[in-house]
Amino acid sequence: MKLVPLGDRVVLKQLEAEETTKSGIVLPGQSKEKPQQAEVIAVGPGGVVDGKEVKMEVKKGEQVIYSKYAGTDVKLGDEEYIIVKQSDILAIVK
Repeated sequence: MKLVPLGDRVVLKQLEAEETTKSGIVLPGQSKEKPQQAEVIAVGPGGVVDGKEVKMEVKKGEQVIYSKYAGTDVKLGDEEYIIVKQSDILAIVK
């Protein structure tokens, strides 16, 4: 199966959180905060959304930072994805 986003939606796959902090402290699984960095898996076509022309700025394969409470979590098979609006993406990591 494959996720195909509609409109200005983007499918993201969250990057794994680091197990240790920069100072070397090991974090147990439950206390880790989810990272807000993800890889773009699929991008919607854009077009006219809510009466406004939307041009898609992100591309498949890019790493992005998205808003903390944005999106909808989706599980497809064994993989977990997040579907967000393009406006919830804050930056592209280069």
